[in-house]
Formats: sequence, C-alpha cells, structure tokens
Amino acid sequence: MSTPIVLSLGELLWDMLPTGKRAGGAPVNFAYHAMKNGADGYSISAVGEDELGDELLEEAKKAGIHTIIQRNAWPTSTVEVSLKNGIPEYTIIKGVAWDHILYTRELIDVVAKADAVCFGTLALRSPESHDTITELLKHTKPGAMKFFDINLRGDHYSKELIEELLNAATVLKINDEELLLLRDMFDIRGTSGEDAARWFIEEFDLDYVILTAGSAYSTILSKKGESSTVDTPHVTVTDTVGAGDSFSGTFTAHILAGETLAEAHRRAVNTAAYVCTQAGAWPEYPDTMPDYLAEIGK
Repeated sequence: MSTPIVLSLGELLWDMLPTGKRAGGAPVNFAYHAMKNGADGYSISAVGEDELGDELLEEAKKAGIHTIIQRNAWPTSTVEVSLKNGIPEYTIIKGVAWDHILYTRELIDVVAKADAVCFGTLALRSPESHDTITELLKHTKPGAMKFFDINLRGDHYSKELIEELLNAATVLKINDEELLLLRDMFDIRGTSGEDAARWFIEEFDLDYVILTAGSAYSTILSKKGESSTVDTPHVTVTDTVGAGDSFSGTFTAHILAGETLAEAHRRAVNTAAYVCTQAGAWPEYPDTMPDYLAEIGK
C-alpha cells in the first residue's frame, strides 16, 4: 500500500506564546501530525518576504513537513497566544501573507494527487485566499477525504462561508462550543449533540462528523451508522495548542491506512493527550507513544 498524501490548505504562522514564538497554524499542524502517523504531509500557504518567513520555512523543513509556500510582500503572520490554565486564547491580525494565496497550476497539480485535504474557515476570511482554496477543492481526486476543521476564530467566519465549506467537505470536525453556535445558526436546537451531528451528516452528505468536548470526551459518527465515543484521558497539561489538530491529523492518517473507525479514534485521542503534555503544536514524538487510554483502563 502506497503512503497516503495528506495536504493542508491555509494559515502558516508564528504562535507568539508567553514562552516565545512557535511555528503553527491549524492546517499545517494537521499535516505535521498526519506525517508523524505515517502519511506524507504537505502544507500549502504563504509567508512574507521577511525574516520571520525565512525562519518559518526552516522550522517546517526541520519538522519534516513538505511545503508549497508562496512568498509575497505581505507580512508573515503572527498570532498572540495567551494561556489561561493551559487553554489558548488567540489575537489574530488581518492583512498577512496567507490572506493572499495565489491560484496556480502548481497548487492544482499537488491537490489533485492528495488522498486527504484539510481546510478551515480562518484562511478563507479574505477574498483572494477564499477563491484560491475553494477552486483548489474542486480539483481533488474522486474519493479524496476533504476534512473541514471548522476552527472558528473571532469574527473570521459567516454562515454563508460555513455552508459553502460543508458542501465541499466529506468530514466535519467541530468542538462542543462550536456545535452550540451552529445549532443556533442552522436552527437545529432541541436536539442532543449526537443528533445534531447526525443532522450535518444527512444534510451535507458527510462521511464523518467528529465532535470533541475538551477534557470530557470525543465522539465520531459515520454515514454508515458507526459511532465511537472515547473519554478524554486526564494528563498534566503544558498547553493545548495544536491538540485538536493532532487529533485530526492522526485520525486521517490511520483511516487512510485502512484502520477501523474505533482504532483510528483511539489513536487520535492518545496523540492529542500526548500533545497536551508538550509545549507548542509540533512536538517531537517519543520512540514509543505512551498509551494514555490503557492507563485509565479504556
């Protein structure tokens, strides 16, 4: 079986943490963890023609992520991250390099080879990157996973954008707070979280909906009627930056490798737990990943 190609579309940036700057951005975090779980991870984005851009490309290279990164005259993105009990809060600046990703033949050719493509709402806040990313999604090969990690930030989204991306997606990942917002937005109140998730599967013909509830649990539902719910193991949290993206990348890599929904889910939960014990979104993996679920008898 050939190594699956997993591609991210969107933001590549510096998370400006209290302890210093760390490379990140939800889509590229996804690609990093997919790569660490056996896939070929690629990132499509843009950085500035500046020192921060040079450093960011070097960090991605050191991490083992293949990059198709445009350079432009806009500044490389930085995001101020404050931590409250390890939980990040973000201040996201507009008018940065990844707001201006150009639609090119090179990008079309890369997307056409991908077995999975990850995208979120944030990188589509600007007309230029919106048009590039939505056009690129039309060039995925038949059967490719189109993983929509909704990743709502500030005011960088709209119902129209969410509907557009749901119609392009085969997988939706959403957290419990985002689901509350979408239940109001789509007027599906008065249902359980699982019923609401199934509504999205049926309404938008999705293969999977992934619902995460932080330190409590996560549930994955499939179009085929399968479901898996796993309690979140309790670990000593350094920070949760990138934990959700590590879940997504791990799940995708193992589903593409032919594992069952339950197996891929367990691996995703375990990786996310490990990432919470580490600083930043791209930690080195140990030679043997701790089995946090075994430790709590799950």
